[in-house]
Amino acid sequence: MKHFRFELQHIDKHTGARAGVFHTPHGDIQTPVYMPVGTQATVKGVYPRDLKEAGSQIILSNTYHLYLRPGDELVKKAGGLHKFMNWDKPILTDSGGFQVFSLTKLNKIKDEGVYFNSHIDGSKHLFTPEKVMAIEENLGADIIMQFDQCSEYGYTHAQAEIAMERTSRWLERCLAAKTRDDQALFPIIQGNFYDDLRMESLRRAKQHAADGIAIGGLSVGEPKSLMYKMLDLMRPELPESVPRYLMGVGSPDCLIEGVKRGVDMFDCVLATRIARNGTAFTSKGKVVVRNAAYAQDFTPLDEKCNCYCCKNYTKAYLRHLVNVNEMLASMLLSLHNITFLHKLMADMREAIFADSLTDFADKFYSEFGKCE
Repeated sequence: MKHFRFELQHIDKHTGARAGVFHTPHGDIQTPVYMPVGTQATVKGVYPRDLKEAGSQIILSNTYHLYLRPGDELVKKAGGLHKFMNWDKPILTDSGGFQVFSLTKLNKIKDEGVYFNSHIDGSKHLFTPEKVMAIEENLGADIIMQFDQCSEYGYTHAQAEIAMERTSRWLERCLAAKTRDDQALFPIIQGNFYDDLRMESLRRAKQHAADGIAIGGLSVGEPKSLMYKMLDLMRPELPESVPRYLMGVGSPDCLIEGVKRGVDMFDCVLATRIARNGTAFTSKGKVVVRNAAYAQDFTPLDEKCNCYCCKNYTKAYLRHLVNVNEMLASMLLSLHNITFLHKLMADMREAIFADSLTDFADKFYSEFGKCE
């Protein structure tokens, strides 16, 4: 029995944006979709029940962090991530590759794998493609990522080629090591910002994209125009019959531009990160709640939003919570930002069916403005 199936329902005739349904063992995912990030087996500051009410269809967890704490073997004993964190909808786990390179001050990359020191206690570890597959199988997410080498913005062509070639070889090893047929393994396209490397990586990855494909190594500090250029380059060759996942992208404008370029799935920590800093997405643009301008503003954060935060609290109260460092501020703003992005995706899905995504985007930008 095939556990995963992507049903492409409609393509916007003006942009080529896609609306579909991804069928998984823990439920259907309507695309395009924004996926909240739950790094440590929890989305920071938001109850799972509230995530569901906000419209979350799938959440992410992080292989690197859960391997270190509490340990993937413990999660397996608990019955896997779904039972451990009491989430009965789909889950995606990344491979930990990005964290190995970005969080560990001491690491050594070899064809065998990556030797690294934990950012927590300095202990020494080795991630190989085989090891990562074993960890992700213990965690038990529906969708798992291959172990890859994400090359930094600014890499030379030679450096990027080495990372791309290694990612390709590691994919073969991940495929050989994978044992569970109830997990969808997404290959990852790398290649930095070099057209030839991107297209070669895509050519190799799509051969193994049985259930989905991921685009990595974008939104890593480059100008947004360059990211869009890369998406435009790859788009004609991306497989049609599986979901396309753009990793680590989640600002409203990037979500819109990604969907316009045929991407189906997105994730990013931005929504909860800026919430913890006192900032909210609203239909009229970003609002920095801690600012003095809101000290006596007794209106909702966003009058067009029906989340718990907007239905019950004012900007003045939220500003007070932020300025006295009450955790409720982060909780309310995180819930609001996630709700906002889910509604954005749902509205885009509706616009795709109506072949009106361009008009929707123009109207959104006229009210919200483009993120910098």
